[in-house]
Amino acid sequence: MNGWLIYQTLSCRMWARAAFYQAGGAYGFRDQLQDSLALLHTRPDLTRAQILMHAARQYEEGDVQHWWHEETRSGIRTNFSDDLLWLPYAAGRYAEHTGDNSLFDEMVPFLHGEPLREGEHERYEPAQISNRNGSIFEHCLCAIDRVLRRLGEHGLPLIGTGDWNDSLNRVGAEGRGESVWLGWFLCEVLDMFTDLCRQRGDAEQAEHYKKVREQLALSLNEHAWDGQWYRRAFTDAGQWLGSIYNEECRIDAIAQSWSVISGAAPHDRELQAMCSFDRELVDRDSSVARLLTPPFDRTDPNPGYIQGYPPGIRENGAQYNHAIIWSVIAWCKLGRGDKAIELFQMLNPLNHTSTPNEARHYAGEPYVMAADVYTADPLKRRAGWTWYTGAAGWMYQAGIEWILGLRRRGKRLYICPCIPEEWPGFSVEYRFGSANYFITVENPSRKSVGATTLTINGREVPLAGQAVKEGPSLELNDDGQVHHVVLVL
Repeated sequence: MNGWLIYQTLSCRMWARAAFYQAGGAYGFRDQLQDSLALLHTRPDLTRAQILMHAARQYEEGDVQHWWHEETRSGIRTNFSDDLLWLPYAAGRYAEHTGDNSLFDEMVPFLHGEPLREGEHERYEPAQISNRNGSIFEHCLCAIDRVLRRLGEHGLPLIGTGDWNDSLNRVGAEGRGESVWLGWFLCEVLDMFTDLCRQRGDAEQAEHYKKVREQLALSLNEHAWDGQWYRRAFTDAGQWLGSIYNEECRIDAIAQSWSVISGAAPHDRELQAMCSFDRELVDRDSSVARLLTPPFDRTDPNPGYIQGYPPGIRENGAQYNHAIIWSVIAWCKLGRGDKAIELFQMLNPLNHTSTPNEARHYAGEPYVMAADVYTADPLKRRAGWTWYTGAAGWMYQAGIEWILGLRRRGKRLYICPCIPEEWPGFSVEYRFGSANYFITVENPSRKSVGATTLTINGREVPLAGQAVKEGPSLELNDDGQVHHVVLVL
C-alpha cells in the first residue's frame, strides 16, 4: 500500500483543504467526512472530531451547508441531495469500526436560517447557531428523514441540483428529477440505521426504516433496471439518463457499483451490471476506466455544467478516480479479486509513470492520486489536477479493507481478502494500541476468496463458528505484545 495516500488525505484534504489546482480552504460537507473515513485504522479520533464538526453545519430542517469557511462561519446552503446523508453514513461507519457508540449521544447545535425559497438553488450566508441542540443520533435521523420526504414519482430520491456528481446540476433543478445512485446510497444508510435503531431500543423506528428500505429497493429494481445495467437518473424533462437508448451517457459507473455495495440489487442483476461496466467503461488498451460513456456534448435539455467540460475530461467521461474506486469495492464484494486488482492498478499513478515517456505524458506526481485521468485523444492518460481529491482516502480504504480485507469491528479484526488467484499471498503489520499483529496470508490453492485455516500465535482457531458475512476474525488486545497470525486461503 502507498503510504502517501494517508499523507495526501490528512495534509492536503483535511488540514490544508487546498492545493495548486484548488486553493479555497473551505470545508466540504461530504468531502472531509469521506476523507476522515480513511483514518479509521490510524486516527479514529480525527474521524470522530470531523463528524462532530460537520453535524454542527446542519440546519434545523435537515439540510446542510455544502461548504463553509470556518474563519468567517459563512457557507453555502444548496439543494444538493446527497450531502446530508454522508453524516449518518460516516457516523455509522465510525461506530461499526470502533465500537464507540457514545458518539451518538454527543450534543451538537443545529444551524438556523430561512429555508431556500422555491426556485432558489443556493444561498451564501453567515451561519446562525440555533437554540436547538440535538444528539448526533438525532442529527443523523434528521438527515435521513429529510431525504425520505423528498421522493419523486418513481419512489426514488430527488436529485435536486446535483447528487455526488455536482456537475449534473440541471437534471433535477425544477424539483422532479430523481437519482438512482442516491437511491442505492440511501439503501445503504437505511440498513445501517435499521440496526442502530434496534440496538438503541427503538424497535418502531427500526421497523419503519426496514420497510422503507425494502420499498426503495423494489422501486429501484422496477424503474431503474435498463435490461443490461442500471440507469443513472430521471430528469425534470421526464427522460432517463444512463439508458442504452441515450446517445450520450448510456451508462454510468456509480449506478452499477453502488447496486452491489448497497446489497439492494438481486445477485444476477448486480453481476450483470458490473459486467456491463467492465464491457462498456473499461478501456484496457489505454488502461483507463470511464465514469460514463459516451460523454455529454449536445444533450438537450442540458444536464448541467458537466456538458461544459470537453468530452473525456473530469466528470464528463474521464477516469474519475473517486468513483472508479467504488467499482474496485464492488468487484471485491462479488469475490472477483482479478477484476478488483486490475482496476486498482489502472488507478495507481505508478502505472501511468513507469517510463520517462509515460511520465511526461501523464504529467502528474507518481506518488499521489489525481482527481481524474483524461480519456480523450490526444490527452488520453494525462492526469487532471492532483493532490486535492477524495480519491486518496477511498483508494486507501479499498486497498486495506477490501483487497487485503482487514476490517475492524470494535475489538475484533476480520480478515477477508479478495485477491487475484495468482497472488501467492501477502503480509501486513497491523498495530492496535501498543500491540503489533504480524499477519501473513498464504494462497497455496490460488484462490481469490475463502479461508481454509486461521492460526494465531501458533494455535489454530476453528473457522466453523466464525461469522460467514465478515469472514475469519481475531480478538484485538492492547497488551504490548507481538502476535503472529497466519491465514491460509
